Amino acid sequence: MTLFPLYFKTKMHKHSVAESTNSSTQADQQNIANDTTLLTCQNLSVHFGATQVVHDVTFTIHAGERFALVGESGSGKTVTALAILRLLQGAHISGDIRFNQVSLLSKSTHEMCQLRGKEIAMIFQEPMTALNPLLTIGKQIIEVLQHHEGLPHHSASERAIYLLQRTGISHAAQRLSAYPHQLSGGQRQRAMIAMALACKPKLLLADEPTTALDVTTREQIMALLYELQAEFNMAILLITHDLHLVRRFAQRVGVMEKGKLVELAPTSSLFSQPQHAYTQRLLHSIPIREIHDISINAPILLEAKGISVHFPGQKKTQWHSPKTWFFRPPFIALHPLNLTLRQGETIGIVGESGSGKTTLAMALLNLQTLTSGKVFFLNHNFSEANRTTRKQLRTQLQIVFQDPFGSLSPRMTIAEIVSEGLALHQPDLSPHTRRQYVIDTLQEVGLDDTILERYPHEFSGGQRQRIAIARVLILKPKVLILDEPTSSLDVSIQKQVLSLLTLLQKKYNMAYLLISHDLAVINAMAHHTLVLKEGTVVEEGQTHTLLTQAQHPYTQALLHAAALGDSTPDKSVPKKHNN
Repeated sequence: MTLFPLYFKTKMHKHSVAESTNSSTQADQQNIANDTTLLTCQNLSVHFGATQVVHDVTFTIHAGERFALVGESGSGKTVTALAILRLLQGAHISGDIRFNQVSLLSKSTHEMCQLRGKEIAMIFQEPMTALNPLLTIGKQIIEVLQHHEGLPHHSASERAIYLLQRTGISHAAQRLSAYPHQLSGGQRQRAMIAMALACKPKLLLADEPTTALDVTTREQIMALLYELQAEFNMAILLITHDLHLVRRFAQRVGVMEKGKLVELAPTSSLFSQPQHAYTQRLLHSIPIREIHDISINAPILLEAKGISVHFPGQKKTQWHSPKTWFFRPPFIALHPLNLTLRQGETIGIVGESGSGKTTLAMALLNLQTLTSGKVFFLNHNFSEANRTTRKQLRTQLQIVFQDPFGSLSPRMTIAEIVSEGLALHQPDLSPHTRRQYVIDTLQEVGLDDTILERYPHEFSGGQRQRIAIARVLILKPKVLILDEPTSSLDVSIQKQVLSLLTLLQKKYNMAYLLISHDLAVINAMAHHTLVLKEGTVVEEGQTHTLLTQAQHPYTQALLHAAALGDSTPDKSVPKKHNN
């Protein structure tokens, strides 16, 4: 293990992500001015056949700089990053891309393979799909070290353990033999960072590295990237739609709209004095609280009494080695809690990944079998109702899932998807009447009848989420469970979807159970909020009071990580966490 201090500097940098802005702006800009240019994109254009998706984009990145590309989905951010590594199959790339003054477009495929991972590395948006599900985490990191450094297996294994430890993964030696699906979202992201940093690249391309992570895990990941970037003097190209994250992390920002770079400025200047109308629109795409107060006499629609979820222990569990066997104790995923949801009300459920939010939703829907307690819906004991009664009640209790692309059948047209609930619950409707209901419902969510014969993959994330809402709205439910409905959407689309949900709630007087790790969304939508930690409600209350006068340290930590309503960077030192 003595080679590690020679390869990595182990000094811990006590910097906050927030210190990347106001307090260090002048020093950062001076460092950029003194450093050599590492990457230059000059008039970069990308065509797929006759379609041009990136238009004459020009920017530079200096050694050790933190540069961000922001914009809505489809603006060309990821395509630009993939063009740098020449990972766009079937695309025509024109212009010039220079890394250390050498043109990347003139390099052979073999030369690019030698460059990728060693000089330029990339963290992809979704680690669960980017990591090979058939290979252990250790083998995937070792593969990089053996390919680029020629290390023997033993030395590469030791280096991989160190890298996992360095990125904050506990029990690193054991995690080497874990597969991606055995790690949490935060752990998978850390493993991908470890893989990307294995050969100390000069440039790291980070494509939405914190999408769909809860606020505390997001803070940990960005603090880790900030620390490692400073330690290795590595340049980072951050691709994200999270403007709050950009403000606290990047030194310079480029704004992309429809494949064009419309604004390029230092971070502090861009946020204080945005020049382009599109940038101004992005900065003002903050969820707005437009909900009405709930009458004390509003009828109770959904009530949970002592509801809990537990998974029994297993007699024998294999872990890492066939020779290692142990008893696994029962696991309580959700401790007993009470919940009352009134007509027209929105209850917010917040907490980190694994806190029990989705488990609670599944228990309320009676889709989680290992459940104790009782659920009452529309004055019926929903948890003990027979199959026929439960089917009838489910027309009034619906859910919008977190990932619309995963929850919408790729083999069904939009007309079939939206009308599926009617076909199940109202089979007597004529085809003509059913189709008209579909058209009317699509219009309510801002879509028209031209999309009826198209498929989900033909739509953007925001459009798919509207389709998912239309699928449940057509049944006119009284209660709608929203499981992270905007977690993967950019800020402007998120605002549109939240405005739509607010409008529908007012029109139909529906009640929402809103599950989210985004406290800005909770602040905009929820009347009452419950904070879950490890399956236990640690704090609850009226949303405004809870978010402004939080009492529990865990709630305070969530608010700190989200920096809700904070217009100035946070100056505190990030804490170390083992995820």
